[in-house]
Amino acid sequence: MGQLLSQGPLFIACLIFMMGIVVIVHELGHYLVGRIFGAAVESFSIGFGKPVYERKDRVGTRWRVNWIPLGGFVKFVGESQLPGDVGTLEQGPQGKAYNKLAVWQRSLVSLAGPFANFVLASLIFSLILGTHGKANYTVGVANVVAGSPAERGGLKAGDAFVAINGGAVTDAQDITIPIMLNPNKEMTFDVLRDGAPVSLKVTPDEVVRENEFGQMVPQSTIGVGLAGLELGERTRYNPVEALGAGVVETGATIDRTVTMLTRIVTGKMSFNAMTGPVGIGDISRRVVNKVWSQTELTRSQRLEQLFWMLLSICAAISVGVGFFNLLPLPVLDGGHLVFHAYEAVMGKELPEKVQEISLTFGLILLLGMVVVITWGDIIETGLFGGAGG
Repeated sequence: MGQLLSQGPLFIACLIFMMGIVVIVHELGHYLVGRIFGAAVESFSIGFGKPVYERKDRVGTRWRVNWIPLGGFVKFVGESQLPGDVGTLEQGPQGKAYNKLAVWQRSLVSLAGPFANFVLASLIFSLILGTHGKANYTVGVANVVAGSPAERGGLKAGDAFVAINGGAVTDAQDITIPIMLNPNKEMTFDVLRDGAPVSLKVTPDEVVRENEFGQMVPQSTIGVGLAGLELGERTRYNPVEALGAGVVETGATIDRTVTMLTRIVTGKMSFNAMTGPVGIGDISRRVVNKVWSQTELTRSQRLEQLFWMLLSICAAISVGVGFFNLLPLPVLDGGHLVFHAYEAVMGKELPEKVQEISLTFGLILLLGMVVVITWGDIIETGLFGGAGG
């Protein structure tokens, strides 16, 4: 706990850096598409609360940096983001009121933020894959924990993984991610044992344990140690191939996010598997400490390694933020899409009173989720006696 508290500035700096990039890109997506359609923008804000810096551009938009440096928003003239916005029309900025845009135009504006996040993630993954390529290696079982799901399912030290649930295994992530997403669900493991193919059924357990960043979190596990058995040829990408591979990786990350959320909603995974801003800041802090503790590396080598690791985390966060905003919660982009769909079908806007009630309910639900997720993140930081990093 003492280390965590002493590293408060590092924690805050990491949190602002990681969330800032993702949020700014998200809001720029909304802003740019809205301006393409001629929408008047009341403000583009980074952070919340009162502004510490503000200027107004030639079309009357207020560009603000606020004193709470988390999140941000774009406010179009006449847009109902919160209950108090319904029926309000700001004066001053040049352009069309938001409700004067066609339904399809407003729908594209709502989609633009999440889409911008997915584009950012794709570009980051493309940069990583284009620079480093993809390592391919055979992964095997180094050891099996006594009494674990792996032992019950028949896995043995020396087994080499071939496929899991039909998906080929080319690196350790092809093993850890499917296991993480399938707690208490039977999985099929195809392995090679002394050169002969063997198919086994193993059901992972969900337990609270230390993750790769040193946080105590609910995780699905089968109880094996992994080892690289044979290094294959690294896959290299030219710029075009890297871009395609980046898009594929973003799609795979979205698919994993959908699977995880489905498992959480159906009670098959712990709600604490979700991570919010506090958890993101803590993970980033731990990554910085882990990289910087490698004294055998030069300062430039550590900086380079840190850059790529934080960039990879940033891509994952961008996908998460983009997907989360597509949920049909009234205060989120997905909720606005529901409002637009109603208007497209019925030929008129949702009644103002219904909008107010929906936005109020959505805001309460969102705040409740934030409180629960943040509390789980605080516990995982080790602030109250858990594993501290």
